[in-house]
Amino acid sequence: MSTPHNSISADEVAQSPDVCVTDAASVTRAVKATMLGNAMEWFDFGVYAYLATTIGKVFFPDASGSAQLLSTFAIFAAAFVVRPIGGLFFGPLGDRIGRKKVLATTIIMMAGSTFAIGLVPSYESIGILAPVLLVLLRLMQGFSTGGEYGGASTFVAEYAPDKRRGFFASFLEFGTLAGYVAAAGLVTIIQTVLSEEDLLQWGWRIPFIVAGPLGLIGLYLRLRLEETPAFQKMEQVENRSLAAESTGNKLRETLVENWRPLVLCIVLVATYNVAHYGLLSYMPTYLSTTLGYDESHGLVLMIVVMLVMMVGISFVGKLSDRIGRKPLLLSGFIGFFVLSLPAYLLIGMGSYVTIFLGLAILGGLLLLFVGVFPSVLPALFPTGIRYGGLAIGYNLAVSIFGGTTPLVLTALESSTGSHLVAPVYMMIAAVIGGLAVLLIPETARKPLDGSPPSVSTDAEARRVIRKARRNHPLPRQS
Repeated sequence: MSTPHNSISADEVAQSPDVCVTDAASVTRAVKATMLGNAMEWFDFGVYAYLATTIGKVFFPDASGSAQLLSTFAIFAAAFVVRPIGGLFFGPLGDRIGRKKVLATTIIMMAGSTFAIGLVPSYESIGILAPVLLVLLRLMQGFSTGGEYGGASTFVAEYAPDKRRGFFASFLEFGTLAGYVAAAGLVTIIQTVLSEEDLLQWGWRIPFIVAGPLGLIGLYLRLRLEETPAFQKMEQVENRSLAAESTGNKLRETLVENWRPLVLCIVLVATYNVAHYGLLSYMPTYLSTTLGYDESHGLVLMIVVMLVMMVGISFVGKLSDRIGRKPLLLSGFIGFFVLSLPAYLLIGMGSYVTIFLGLAILGGLLLLFVGVFPSVLPALFPTGIRYGGLAIGYNLAVSIFGGTTPLVLTALESSTGSHLVAPVYMMIAAVIGGLAVLLIPETARKPLDGSPPSVSTDAEARRVIRKARRNHPLPRQS
């Protein structure tokens, strides 16, 4: 006799290829572990950006002020050059051996290289070898980071139930903002407490050295996690270990068979990162170097804006679960096209009130991106190549348009003499990004491509299994 549809045991739920079940405690642990790693990643990058003028004086003391800044941002951009290589290496590896092992590796490499930057002797001590060591460590940072965001967003997306993926995934960017806030806060304290001489001699090292213990905490949290349900289900359905696949096959599947989502991913991330790095990395330098405001005051304003964004980010993620991802992304790109120039004009008016208003406008628009992209990007790719596709696409875009944004804007301002290069750059990016949003599918409340529906309770799982059995009845047994 056939098994009654209404009688579905717990073992059948666990073994069914038709559904993934993730309990709330597991999702929470996954979110915390990936959020901390993301926070540390952007703490590292934020510290470097916020200490750009100081680092320029330490490692390029003989250069002029503008040359020091350009050299420092060139090294900042160097880390992004190798990020696609890290994505090519870690992404397909994460699709073969699992997300958890790769994410444990990247956080250790990232923390170690950042910690080592804080120990590099100055130019006065060892001459040209100092900037050479700085470049090498920044390259190691970039290589490890190439596997971080793609893996972290894949991990959270595959753990989260379909109905709440936007909400849970938004905490990944909460970690990004937390990292920036921690970096800006620590740099502000150091700049306020220490004299200029002490800051140049040893104070700038403190934020980098802090990364060591943070990395150990992140590693501990990640090693306690289980592999994502979607990855386990894929191995269960295919009844084999995916580690046996070659990296070449994974790359071919990603680059040839899934070129369309890869291109859309690159375009979306590129346009988003122009706004992201233009505000969070370049703005403090713009306020101090271009407009002549005090460095610490500019950072304080940025901290306030980012704290407000942190409060709102989960609400944006939750809203995307209700009304969809595309309406929010389109609103963000339209807003950047219309309001970037007015926001920069407010910032240039001279008072702290107008600066804050301009930053608040840009931060509010950026919030629509940071709250939605972590759930949009993983959904572009099927489960079998999700880590690799996202790591490659994301890091190519970040390498070309993200990390170079501060360098490009600084160079354009120096050559044109215009203070309004940044908003025009953002407006162009907004047009391209808006067109890309029109071409992506709406993925809110839907299963990930290549994965069965993901639910949070056994009751929901049984409903999914019953529906699958109704659509594909089991053959009657005599």
